[in-house]
Amino acid sequence: MEANNFIEEIINKDLESGKYDEIITRFPPEPNGYLHVGHAKALCVNFGIKQKYNGKCNLRFDDTNPTKEDTEYVEAIKEDIKWLGFTWDEELYASDYFEKMYDCAVILIKKGLAYVDNLTAEEIRLTRGTLTEGGKESPNRNRPIEESLDLFQRMRNGEFADGELVLRAKIDMNSPNINMRDPVIYRIVRAHHMRQKNKWCIYPMYDFAHPLEDAFEGITHSCCTLEFEDHRPLYDWVVDNCDIEKKPHQYEFARLNITRCIMSKRYLKSLVDNNKVDGWDDPRMPTICGLRRRGYTPESIKDFCERIGVAKANSELDIKNLEACIREDLNLRANRVMAVLRPIKLTLKNYEGVEELEVENNPSDETAGTRKITFSKDLYIDADDFALVPPPKWKRLSPGGMVRLKGAYVITCDEVVEENGEIKELICSYIPESKSGMAGSDDKRFKKVGTIQFVDANNCYKFKARKYDYLLKEAEYPGQNFNELINENTIEEFDAVGEKSLECAPFGSRFQFIRLGYFIKDEKSNTFGQIVSLKDGFKK
Repeated sequence: MEANNFIEEIINKDLESGKYDEIITRFPPEPNGYLHVGHAKALCVNFGIKQKYNGKCNLRFDDTNPTKEDTEYVEAIKEDIKWLGFTWDEELYASDYFEKMYDCAVILIKKGLAYVDNLTAEEIRLTRGTLTEGGKESPNRNRPIEESLDLFQRMRNGEFADGELVLRAKIDMNSPNINMRDPVIYRIVRAHHMRQKNKWCIYPMYDFAHPLEDAFEGITHSCCTLEFEDHRPLYDWVVDNCDIEKKPHQYEFARLNITRCIMSKRYLKSLVDNNKVDGWDDPRMPTICGLRRRGYTPESIKDFCERIGVAKANSELDIKNLEACIREDLNLRANRVMAVLRPIKLTLKNYEGVEELEVENNPSDETAGTRKITFSKDLYIDADDFALVPPPKWKRLSPGGMVRLKGAYVITCDEVVEENGEIKELICSYIPESKSGMAGSDDKRFKKVGTIQFVDANNCYKFKARKYDYLLKEAEYPGQNFNELINENTIEEFDAVGEKSLECAPFGSRFQFIRLGYFIKDEKSNTFGQIVSLKDGFKK
C-alpha cells in the first residue's frame, strides 16, 4: 500500500519482508484523567493503521499507579474513543499482567540484572548524575542475588513501608542516557487499586511494564510520541533480558502541540479541581468530551489529525487550524437560522400585518430545503448592526441610513429613541418594492446596501447565548507559573433572541447563526454556546 508517513513506510517493508503476517497496534492511556485533543492524534495513528492494514488495535489501560487512577476515567476514555468512531479489538489492563511482570523481575534478579536497593528516592536522584557527569553506584548494587530475591519476595508480602525499598535494574551508571542508570522498576505503594483491590503492595514502573505489555500482547509496532524516544533503549533492554520470544519495537512520532491549548492532564485536572472550569467537559477545555460539548464533530477532529500528518519532529500548530476544520464541516451540515445576541427593538412605522417569508436552510446543501419565518412591524436587530456615528464604509444601519433585512425588505432609519444615553428603539420605514426576489429589489438604489439579520419580535425565542475565549493567554513568558497563564474571564453571556424554531431544537443541535457563527444547544448550561466564529480573524 502507498505509505502516507514514515511509520507506514516501515510497516510496508515489514510486510514485504514477511516479518509480520498481521499488524497489531495498541492505544495505552493511563486512566488518570480525560483524553484531550493531543490524544486524538495518537488514536488516529494507531487505529488508522488498524483500518488501513486490516489489522488489530487493542485498548490497554496502563493502571500501574493506583493513587491517581479511577474507573471514572476508564469509562470516559472508552466513551470518547467510541464517539470518535474507533473500535478496539481487545480491552486490556496492565494489571492483568502483574503476576507475569513479577516473574520477569525475578528473572532479572536471578541473572544479576536487578537488585533491591535501600536508597531513598532523593538519594537515588542525587546519585544518578547529570548530562555531563556519570552517576554514583548504590552501596547495594552488588547485593547477593539470593538476598535480593528474598527482599523482593518480602516487599511483595508487605513487610516493608512505602518507599523503604525499591527494585532497580542493573545496567550502567555511566551511560550517557540517564534513563539507563539503574532505573527503578518496582516500588512499594500501599493503595487501593481500582481492579486488583488490595492484592498488591508493589507496583511496576511504567518503563518496565510498558514493553512487557507490548510483548505479552504481540504488538508489532508500538507507536508513541517523541518524549519516549530517550526511553527506547530501556524498552529494548527490558524485552531483551526478560526472555521474551516475540520482541516488539517502539516508534516515536511528533506529539500534537496547539497554541492556546493546555496539553497536560495534570494541568487540566488542576483546573477542574480548583473550579476554574465546569468539569472535564467544559466547552473551553481541549478534552475530547469538552470539544464534543463545544459542538465539534468526530469528522472535524479526525480531519484535523489527517491534515497535520505524522512527523518526526515536534512543532506547534496554530489553533486556527483546528477551528478551520470544524468550520468547514459545519458549513456543510449546519442549518442556518437568524438570531441576535444583543437585541435592539426596531419598529416599522409604515408596515401592517404579518407575512411569511421562505428562506433556505443551508445554501451549501441542496437537500436541506427551506423554512418559513415571520415578518412583522416589530423586529429585533443586533446592536452591533447599528451605529449612531457610522465609521467609514459602514454597510449596516445608522440614522438616515439604509440596510436590507435578510430575505425581506430594505429599510431606512428615521428616528432613534434614547433613554439615559441608551438606545431603546429604532423607528424605521420599509420600502415595499424592495422585497428580496421581487423585480424592485434590483433598483440601483439598493445595489450597495448591506444586509443584516433580524428576528420577528412577535414570534421569537428568547434564550441565553455564550461566547468563549481561550483558557490560555496568547503570550507565554519564561518564569510564568501555570496560574499566570490562565485567562480569568473566558465566558461572555448574552440575552439573545432567535427564530421560534430554536425553542424546540433538541439539545446537541448545531446551527449557523447567520453572520454570527456556529452555535450548539448545550443541555448542561441550557444555553446556545458558540462553537466557532464564521470567519477566521487570525492575522498571518
